[in-house]
Amino acid sequence: MDERIPVLETRKLGISFGGLKAVNDFNIKIYPGELVGLIGPNGAGKTTVFNLLTGVYVPTEGTVILNGQPLNGKKTYQFVEAGVARTFQNIRLFRQMTVIDNVKAAFTKDIRYNLFDASFRTKKYWDTEKRITDKAMELLEICGLADKANELAASLPYGRQRKLEIARALATDMKLLLLDEPAAGMNPTETAELLACINTIRERFGVAILLIEHDMSLVMNICERIQVIDYGQTIASGLPAEIASNPRVIAAYLGE
Repeated sequence: MDERIPVLETRKLGISFGGLKAVNDFNIKIYPGELVGLIGPNGAGKTTVFNLLTGVYVPTEGTVILNGQPLNGKKTYQFVEAGVARTFQNIRLFRQMTVIDNVKAAFTKDIRYNLFDASFRTKKYWDTEKRITDKAMELLEICGLADKANELAASLPYGRQRKLEIARALATDMKLLLLDEPAAGMNPTETAELLACINTIRERFGVAILLIEHDMSLVMNICERIQVIDYGQTIASGLPAEIASNPRVIAAYLGE
């Protein structure tokens, strides 16, 4: 029995929309530094789970716990403050801002100056800006984007925009990172670069990661455990090899 406190734990988590149970009795534990995959057919409820784990949706039953603290009833920004960060299926960047400004925008907890300091460019303002800029550049370096720091986010190729989203999520100093189909639309080269980026993040920051992905080669290569849902319910959970050979998973999702 694992005696560590999980970064994320859900207990009987569920949500209904009218008479439809979109997610039902969802239970998961993720420990520090662990990378877990969440897979299933389209419409299975995967993104709904992410919305429950980030405060976008309020569960109709069950509990979300982060580092031992229940988060039910908290607002989305409070989930972020508690240490939850995510990326989205559809890239959501500040497209007309520079790459580095996209990352700096997420350092809200690091801002130590007030309106007076910002207006009159005091020493506190410049010291804070330098510290945030240095941190942002470090994250861009980790994600292979340092050479694009002063370019507009909109000018980046698709794969690099995905990595910029991850760099911005890292800037929130999260404990749990939720990646919603990060490899969607990527070519094999971009997918390999993403895989290397995710591994670097785990090694460097020790964050827990929950990954939604349809690229099964990526999922099987990177995830330590995999949980499979269908029609909002868990149908299997285990090691990649166990999931790949599970008859119920094959019938529902993987195919022959």
